[in-house]
Amino acid sequence: MSGLDIGVISGALDFVAKDFNASTMAQEWIVSAMMAGAAIGAVTAGWLSRVTGRKWSLVLGGLIFILGSLGCALAWSVASMIMGRALMGLAIGVAAFTSPLYLSEIASEKTRGAMISTYQLMITVGIFLAFLSDTLFSYHGQWRWMFGVITIPGVLFVIGVVFLPYSPRWLMMRGRREEAFNVLSYLRPKSHDTHGEIEAIEAQLQQRQGGFALLRSNPNFRRSIMLGILLQVMQQFAGINVVMYYAPKIFALAGFVGAAQLWCTAIVGFVNVLATIAAVGLVDRWGRKPILYCGFATMTAALAALAWLNYTGMETQTAKFLCVGLIIVFIAAHAMSAGPLMWVLCSEIQPIKGRDLGITISTLTNWISNMVVGASFLSVLGWLGGANTFGLMAVLNAVFFALTFLFVPETRGASLERIEQNLMAGKKLRDIGQ
Repeated sequence: MSGLDIGVISGALDFVAKDFNASTMAQEWIVSAMMAGAAIGAVTAGWLSRVTGRKWSLVLGGLIFILGSLGCALAWSVASMIMGRALMGLAIGVAAFTSPLYLSEIASEKTRGAMISTYQLMITVGIFLAFLSDTLFSYHGQWRWMFGVITIPGVLFVIGVVFLPYSPRWLMMRGRREEAFNVLSYLRPKSHDTHGEIEAIEAQLQQRQGGFALLRSNPNFRRSIMLGILLQVMQQFAGINVVMYYAPKIFALAGFVGAAQLWCTAIVGFVNVLATIAAVGLVDRWGRKPILYCGFATMTAALAALAWLNYTGMETQTAKFLCVGLIIVFIAAHAMSAGPLMWVLCSEIQPIKGRDLGITISTLTNWISNMVVGASFLSVLGWLGGANTFGLMAVLNAVFFALTFLFVPETRGASLERIEQNLMAGKKLRDIGQ
């Protein structure tokens, strides 16, 4: 659903703008209203997932998503479209908080990276399907169907989540030890020490401080909060959603027009899926940091080359196709690295007593950063031009490479309990996974 929401506006925006005579600023707000709603959803999701449980928070998010997408399909003005987009964002904010949290709490330490990366994989599948759907509906300008059709996976999501087990950690937080044991016995192989895992969770829960009390009293928890904020800023300002939201406009700079813009966008979405599949397979083999190094280095090079191409001009057919190729390289690099891994790391680095608050803050940061990017890109592009805009993005990715070295831990194979112990012992952030 998150991917569909991100992807659908890319193809629909020009048609919506034409029908409602929307200005550049109005278009930016149609795009970014979703992120504003998601920020509110992320703030409320911590309380919601703690009180109702991870499972029922996801169900509620799915129902709100259905209402929001129907609202967009039936929109009669720019204001009503912004309201529908904000409602969809509210749902995505709840899901973006709850899904990685839920997955980190049901997965074993050997499969946790792949499990949470699968969350990001499904986002990329949603983006690709939205791009493909947009392209097919674009031949007749049917933007209302672009939004209406995405209610179908929303309904399927709500039905599917009803059959999921509760999070064993949430059950333990509610004092339902026997249910937690039964869930873990169901989720783990027979050889797994379920009693030992229950006891480890129970030991963590003996700490009587909540998230805000921990934030006030414990500087080590504040360090994990700041790391979560940094990771999400790095993910968004790397520039991925610039391409996802405004891909047709970027391809227009290269001289592609009409349906060709949307078919190029659909290719980008397909590559995004393939690269994320690769990340799911590699995250628990290579580790988090080597993949991030590779990703940020590749994105820096691709964006620098794209800036140079915009500077020298794209009059020839070769230059146009090279532009598409560089965008595909950028997308693949992000999808294999910062896209999935920031969610993996943010779900791993927070101590259990502050996990809801920590992930709330990092998810909120993600959507605020996302909103800033979405609400400013067209204006920045008009102000700086294509060459300088992509050059700025290349510089940011080079900085993120350095920040990965300085602060990001390697958490492959480390249990959540071990990461927490190292954090609270005051180890350097980049060493808490050892």
